[in-house]
Amino acid sequence: MLPELPSLFDTSHTFRMMAIIHEWEGMSASHTDNTGKYVSLLISKAGLETVIFYLWCQKRYTIFMSACSLSIILADWLMTILMAAVWLVGPVHSFTPCLILTNASATYAALPLPMICLSLMDYLLRDKALSNGRAFLKTLGNILLTLLVWLLAFMCSFSHADAKLMDMSCGKRLKKALVCEVQESKLVINFIAGIFTAILLALLPFCSHIPQWVRDADKFCEAVEEQEKVGNNLLLTSTLCPETKGDEKSYLTHTIHHRPPLWISLILGFATFWMPFLAVSLACLVFGLGVPAYISVNLLWLECTNSLLLGVLFWVKSKTLGPHTNLPENLCSWHIYWHISTEMQPELMVPELNPSKEKRNTYNV
Repeated sequence: MLPELPSLFDTSHTFRMMAIIHEWEGMSASHTDNTGKYVSLLISKAGLETVIFYLWCQKRYTIFMSACSLSIILADWLMTILMAAVWLVGPVHSFTPCLILTNASATYAALPLPMICLSLMDYLLRDKALSNGRAFLKTLGNILLTLLVWLLAFMCSFSHADAKLMDMSCGKRLKKALVCEVQESKLVINFIAGIFTAILLALLPFCSHIPQWVRDADKFCEAVEEQEKVGNNLLLTSTLCPETKGDEKSYLTHTIHHRPPLWISLILGFATFWMPFLAVSLACLVFGLGVPAYISVNLLWLECTNSLLLGVLFWVKSKTLGPHTNLPENLCSWHIYWHISTEMQPELMVPELNPSKEKRNTYNV
């Protein structure tokens, strides 16, 4: 992820990640300024996150995690602008890229734990319904709390980060470089490795049934989408056209001979969406590609963490509420996979997907 030179540098039997600012190679001492590469990298990250936020997160104004996502995007664009300004000024101010990269990596590395803890508290204390006035206050509170998290992380970075330029040389290739130390996020690394391993271990005993469960989930989702196209959200039997009613009802009354436990079903729902991201991230770690915190702490990781939190809370609440939880919308279709591990009744499917506030059933899962 870092330009050109290896990102890990060995001193005193400890590994440190180095950002390569300038390098000289060969007898001619040809000079390379890597600042432009950092600018390109940051533009790519900020642009991708902006698109992701527009597609996934923009409607969740009252959620603390959404405020965190927006703050990361704004911080990424600010960092990009500062690095671009330094790049245009020229090498006379070469200490400035080091100052930006070192403090940014330390700041981003301090963000994950408080964001996860505060997001979990936000979901646990979440009201079932928010009026317009309370929604505004909730959004304002999330913004202020997010600013406080960033302020504390920024203060910690300036008190602990060392932004000094250092000389590094490699005699074999006659290469010299000016480098500065940056940090990685150990929490993000452990999260990715731990979740990926846990998913594999959990699903391995059921690997022969997974393709069928995924097909059942897809068919169930298609049935719901077909119902929504008709436009009536009350009863499935009244929404299906005469030509398709028999087929849909036949599927919904289909008995899955090997139903997964609920927790396995929810893990499968999580893995179906997030396993590619986890696999690519883990591959970077396995092949020794050093990823500084200002890259690894991104919107994809934040949304993956958000899905994990909501999945755990859905599993806990579904023991008494079934799929009728007051949790916000998520990228993983938890209610679909809930039905995969529960007997599906056609006449009750729609109320379960669109629960009434006056009446809620109790489920023993």
